[in-house]
Amino acid sequence: MDADASDRPETEPETGPLAGLLVVDLTRALAGPHAAMMLGDMGARVIKVESPTGDDTRSWGPPFVGADDERESTYFMSANRNKESIVLDLRDDSDRNVLAALVERADVLMENFRGGVLDRLGFPVERLHELNPRLVVLSITGFGHDGPEAKRAGYDQIAQGEGGLMSLTGTTHPTKVGVPIADLIAGMYGAFGVVTALHERERTGRGRVVRTSLLAGMVGVHAFQGTRWTVAGEVPGLAGDHHPSIAPYGMFATGSAPIQIACGSEGLWRALCAALDLDADDPRFATNPLRVARRDELAALLEEVFAGQDAEHWLALLGEAGVPSGKVRTLDDVYSWEQTLSQGLLLSVQHATQGELKLPGSPLRFDDHPYSGGREHHLAPPTLDQHGPAIRAWLAADAG
Repeated sequence: MDADASDRPETEPETGPLAGLLVVDLTRALAGPHAAMMLGDMGARVIKVESPTGDDTRSWGPPFVGADDERESTYFMSANRNKESIVLDLRDDSDRNVLAALVERADVLMENFRGGVLDRLGFPVERLHELNPRLVVLSITGFGHDGPEAKRAGYDQIAQGEGGLMSLTGTTHPTKVGVPIADLIAGMYGAFGVVTALHERERTGRGRVVRTSLLAGMVGVHAFQGTRWTVAGEVPGLAGDHHPSIAPYGMFATGSAPIQIACGSEGLWRALCAALDLDADDPRFATNPLRVARRDELAALLEEVFAGQDAEHWLALLGEAGVPSGKVRTLDDVYSWEQTLSQGLLLSVQHATQGELKLPGSPLRFDDHPYSGGREHHLAPPTLDQHGPAIRAWLAADAG
């Protein structure tokens, strides 16, 4: 790509499908940092530009780790692996010159400022493309860059509510998802948009601006719930622990812990009934629409059977019968589960002040690559300005 890998102040060789790509990450909090981290996981060099006080999430806790003078937020660590950090005060002329030098060398710039902030700092889109016509710019906002509510600040839980997701989640009242899903989805769509624009650049030779928002991400994942309204005219309500269009498909109590079952076809319904010694042709439940209409009655029948044995018994029985089923794991269980470990979903990295850290890994693997993500050597989340001197030295040497 545009940036010259030979001039970089890195100790490890670059690997991964996006090796050679330079990303300037001006984002903070979660949506933008997550998008940049996705590219970093695939081998891109990501330079995180932070204000003198650092990314907002450096103060989001508890929990924190480390002594007071080296305290780090685990929240920050969740979205900033495989990045370098440089502090720039963009109100300062000399630091704006450093950013301009980075832009000239970059393939991608990511920002999630409110509308007009980057312009006031002296970097409107027009100037960015004057500095580097090949630059792909990702802009993530809360509710979109235009429209009547473009100026609203974007925070995850607000977007989950405004984007309709909370109206579908919960049992007795609207409930947010247990992770900042609006931020994460916007980041994923943003990373996808960047890679799309980079592919287009191979044909056109020019970059473009890619825009997404927390609102757009929420609408983008409505899936079948969205078309229930747009096509069928139904307003979906709280889905609870069971699928609104398939039964039995949800969580069921047993003699110990709950289990989950997914009968997504008539064949699986019959396999379930055979395993539990139930009548698959019972006229109350003979078809999926009938089972959905009498979901509560069906759930009560199944839980009456399940009450006789513990969860492990039923999971073993259903597994032998080929019925998709599973337990509800806590996170400590997930990260010690052999299947999780076999997929490279737990990384070991060396942090500058905290030593060895275990981090969740990239969800992507490649067929010739045994590692999590696309790179062999993963970088720990950086301390504030950890790489600033080296990046400035690289830019000075490159300019000379």
